[in-house]
Amino acid sequence: MTDPLNPLGAELGTPPVGLRPSELDTADSTHPTTSAMASSILVADDDEASRQSLVDVLSDAGYTVSAAADGFEARDALRESDFDLVLTDLKMPGLDGLEVLEQVRSLCPQTLVVIITAHASIESAVEALRQGAHDYMLKPLVYDDVITKITRLLEQKRLAWELQDLRRQVDARYDFDNLVGESRAMKQIGERIQRVAATTSTVLISGESGVGKEVVARAIHKQSPRSGAIFLPINCGAIPEQLLETQMFGHVRGAFTGATQSHDGVFSRARGGTLFLDEISELPMPLQVKLLRAIEEKEILPVGASKPRTVDVRIIAATNRDLEARCADGSFRQDLYYRLNVFGITIPPLRSRREDIPLLVDFLVHRHNVEMNRHIKGVDNAAMKLLSTLHWEGNIRELDNAIEHGFIVAAGDWITTADLPARVVGAKEFPATGVDDNLKSAMRTYEHHHIAGVLNQTGGDKREAADKLGIGLSSLYRKIEELGIE
Repeated sequence: MTDPLNPLGAELGTPPVGLRPSELDTADSTHPTTSAMASSILVADDDEASRQSLVDVLSDAGYTVSAAADGFEARDALRESDFDLVLTDLKMPGLDGLEVLEQVRSLCPQTLVVIITAHASIESAVEALRQGAHDYMLKPLVYDDVITKITRLLEQKRLAWELQDLRRQVDARYDFDNLVGESRAMKQIGERIQRVAATTSTVLISGESGVGKEVVARAIHKQSPRSGAIFLPINCGAIPEQLLETQMFGHVRGAFTGATQSHDGVFSRARGGTLFLDEISELPMPLQVKLLRAIEEKEILPVGASKPRTVDVRIIAATNRDLEARCADGSFRQDLYYRLNVFGITIPPLRSRREDIPLLVDFLVHRHNVEMNRHIKGVDNAAMKLLSTLHWEGNIRELDNAIEHGFIVAAGDWITTADLPARVVGAKEFPATGVDDNLKSAMRTYEHHHIAGVLNQTGGDKREAADKLGIGLSSLYRKIEELGIE
């Protein structure tokens, strides 16, 4: 976009029209051509010499260029073809440049528009920008500048599309529906997410490392009224203490040696959205005071600033430590703990909800198939049995690493125990505890998981599943009904 302080986006005293970049004193100048690849441009200008010169220059730069001698031809071209960018003269017979701009916005709103005119005025420039033009240049043109501006605009467009696509991928990956699990614990977590998402209350998510605390935080944000704004995570334990304050709250120019310009912290950058503070237990005591003020007063004081700034962010914090114990030993402020723990969500470790492991494995297999462009069908029976009985100290993160290792090693359609990491194959099985201390209950739980896993592998084909399990088809139907397998 044009600098708002210089809406004309052009320099005075430019060389006459018709001079090519090679004819100017531009021995050190270069023209990026990445954006030119497969980019199409429409040049609309009633001056034949100017129009042809632009067509030649842009074609030489690698763009696919079409030409229109007036506004009506430009309109007809827009109706027949898609263009990445339209370069149009402001004053033309028939339809002028602003009317061509209006046609672009109506027919192809994703197309960029640059207005060119020999009749410079601030009013016309402001009006063109107000109506949606992306830049504004004055005749006589410097073709180096034209190429530079067009390359920059098309690159910005490409990056915007990539960002939009990335957001769609992130949304799909962290969508509420991707909270994988059918255990009672996960269903309760889903219910708590739905309850708290619509509010502005702070949330404290607790659980061991690798259980998916950020996934839950993103699900809360995705279901909240702030879903259209940014979700910004920051790891309080990964940033050196001397840098953490400015990263969180920002600083003003001259606040310290080397602060040559002001810096917005994450509280300012996340305005209107959600700020996820991971490993909140590692926050130093002085910053705990500032965070408490930010939550209570909804304002922050950047480093070196004399006046506080109002902020509008939702806070979701996460910890893998016992914050109550930290409050007791004086390393964490009790008043901050109460402010953060308005609504708590505790995610149990994977070993206490083993019934979710087959579903997680299926989810991870699907995700790695997409990421690695593979067509692995899943894990075989022996591998699923092993994965379902391990301790998983690293929780879902460790399980994900094991599946990814299997994808790298597997040569066939199925991941076998031989494809899993040695540390997983040689690990001790999970000891029965809690509700599974009862042998009958433990056997029933494993039988449910194993049969459900085989049914998933066969795509619901019960006859094939019965063959794999080594039981009759009628026995399989009876087991499905007894065990409540969906």
